[in-house]
Amino acid sequence: MVKRCRFEGCTKQAQDNTNFCKAHGGGPRCQHDGCTKSAASPSDFCANHGGGSRCQFEGCTKSAQGSSDFCKAHGGGRRCQFEGCTKSAQGKSNLCITHGGGPRCQFIGCTKSARSPSDFCIVHGGGHRCQFIGCTKSARSPSDFCIVHGGGHRCQFKSCTKSAIQPSDFCANHGGGPRCPNCIDWLDSRCGCKKYRGYCATCFKHLFPSDPLSTKLRIKSAEVAVGNYLKEIGFNFFIHDQPIHTNHCDCSHRRRIDYRHLIGNTMIAVEVDENQHKLYDQQNEDDRINDLYMVHSGKWLFIHTLQSRPIYY
Repeated sequence: MVKRCRFEGCTKQAQDNTNFCKAHGGGPRCQHDGCTKSAASPSDFCANHGGGSRCQFEGCTKSAQGSSDFCKAHGGGRRCQFEGCTKSAQGKSNLCITHGGGPRCQFIGCTKSARSPSDFCIVHGGGHRCQFIGCTKSARSPSDFCIVHGGGHRCQFKSCTKSAIQPSDFCANHGGGPRCPNCIDWLDSRCGCKKYRGYCATCFKHLFPSDPLSTKLRIKSAEVAVGNYLKEIGFNFFIHDQPIHTNHCDCSHRRRIDYRHLIGNTMIAVEVDENQHKLYDQQNEDDRINDLYMVHSGKWLFIHTLQSRPIYY
């Protein structure tokens, strides 16, 4: 006679010489320190800690799924039966999450996937919620908070508290996210934008000046207003928003200046301090000035526009 699990309500078979099934503590347990899961034969560890059959894909350490020799990511286990799809089937269905497999959101009319430990999708309150008092947004792993309240991966730049943009460890201001291909190697590279073919707005305007989008860029910005004023008073010789470099310098930093003009050995630099540079990192600003001086070690005259009032130093 088959020995059944003694756990109340369980009808599974008890394992080995114990009175319980694997799910309720029967059979060999994982020997990893602190783990209570069942060991996966032929090892003394559970699948998460290296037990059981491993994926045979070169360099992969995940557990092989089902009767295959590969993990789900490399084609193991049951595959989605939707025509042309190669993803893994979810739950008791023959479809992946995208094509309707796995638990679905129970909100009326919603067809999205439910996020454990709930019966709803993220939009309708499923998954782990932000623990900040009064917040109803979704928590971002590996934390218990949403992005606004400090959840998810944070920017690793010193003293920055913004959210990191995957797959990087930095926010958009400090080099995270998709970068503009034209200035990606510059120290002050900017984030690319789909609207501008992957380029940042500034590079796009310089590279494609005749494009209809370029004529609409930053028309009402303070920087353009200052440029127009310089032209009105006859100062149309300033170089606008271009990286400064010289023939004797590798200029790996490629720092930009809003407007600049060299007279003799004196560099006149006009900086447009929109919002008074309140959000700028002071250390980064100091490094920027030092880098500029390394390229041109002559005299500098900085003119900062601040609330329509120039400041000289």
